[in-house]
Amino acid sequence: MSIAALLLAGCADKVIDERPVKEEKDDNYTYTKYQNPVIRNNCADPSVIDDRERTGYFYAYSTQNGTSGNADCVYLPVYRSADMVNWELVGNAFGEQAKRPQWVPDTRVWAPDIEYINGRYVLYYALGSMNDPAVSACGVAVSDSPEGPFTWENIKDLNPNANEHGMLTNMATQGISNNIDANIVKDQQTGELYLFWGSYGSNSGVWAVKMTDDGLALAPGAQKTFISYEMEGTYIHYKNGFYYCFGSKGSCCAGKSSTYHIVVGRSKNILGPYEGRDGKLMNVRSTAFDTPANTILSSSENLMFAGTGHDAEIITDDLGHDWMFYHAYWQGNNYDGRCMNMDEVVWGDGWPSFKTGHPSESKISGPTWKKAGTKASASVVDNDGAEALVQTGDPCSCRNTWSYSAQSNDVKLYEVKIYE
Repeated sequence: MSIAALLLAGCADKVIDERPVKEEKDDNYTYTKYQNPVIRNNCADPSVIDDRERTGYFYAYSTQNGTSGNADCVYLPVYRSADMVNWELVGNAFGEQAKRPQWVPDTRVWAPDIEYINGRYVLYYALGSMNDPAVSACGVAVSDSPEGPFTWENIKDLNPNANEHGMLTNMATQGISNNIDANIVKDQQTGELYLFWGSYGSNSGVWAVKMTDDGLALAPGAQKTFISYEMEGTYIHYKNGFYYCFGSKGSCCAGKSSTYHIVVGRSKNILGPYEGRDGKLMNVRSTAFDTPANTILSSSENLMFAGTGHDAEIITDDLGHDWMFYHAYWQGNNYDGRCMNMDEVVWGDGWPSFKTGHPSESKISGPTWKKAGTKASASVVDNDGAEALVQTGDPCSCRNTWSYSAQSNDVKLYEVKIYE
């Protein structure tokens, strides 16, 4: 069967070759052409670390996948990749199910942030509740391996200032609700660590507070600083003398109706105040960050991807290009989970932006890496061997793998259902 005939097969289906293709740039560099999403699993609220210098891989972590108590629930999925395009599921950050954090009952493990501090992997997470945000809390766990298992009951042994469960913030200690979405940031001028956290709510918002040098506890006597109204998923990035505060606004979790979008402000000071491109301040209540002026990424115009938000860290490739991960509903494939996308961030006039302001949909060239023998020496993960999505606790028939079209083995195309 010809490719043309395949494309006409089925009244609502298209057969599209979306498999990643590795390309040689020259004698020194390689890159992979890819098409979003790069993780075709429910991978909400991702965090990514460049761990090539230690393990040769990048690692990604996401919000709990599945319903608490179910046998197939993964309480904090961990993926790895050698090129930021091909990812494989390598396990649960907390190891066995029974070892997940449960120090706040009836909550789910949300929105991780991964860092490498003082010779250990430090994982920040939230115990969150959609029904009662006031019970939420941010906590910390540690491991000697990026794949875990991460432990939290030993945090006080490592730092006497820490809470016995590794709890960092909650309503009782900070006086704010919605204690979620932790992001750890190093002040590039002083070397001090700060925790940014928070979300929506009349008594919430985004805040920042100084941490101890090991990142395991709030600094004794530290007072929190207000950063922003009505925002969540905060990520701070330092570049060219500015701290850039990325955040997500709008509805996160309503499928194709989600209005999540990524906004940004900047400041010369890590604690702000953060100012948008239009000069409006994040710590002053207004509608300024619901407008296009301060929005850098929003849903596809055709809703191929909807609810674009909660971006991960910016990772710089070996040619100096910046790449950002974020989640989005893959509405074009009628998938109800939030997959992980990746697109390049460009700076131009000193402000970050995405090339079109929307997720890329066609196959594009991905990050460029030095060839084997450099710090990008790990072999590329083979997505043909990746585990099925059901193993992450999500019953969708989508898979985090490439499969050949059942209609034709000779052209070996990946079948994706596009609902028109």
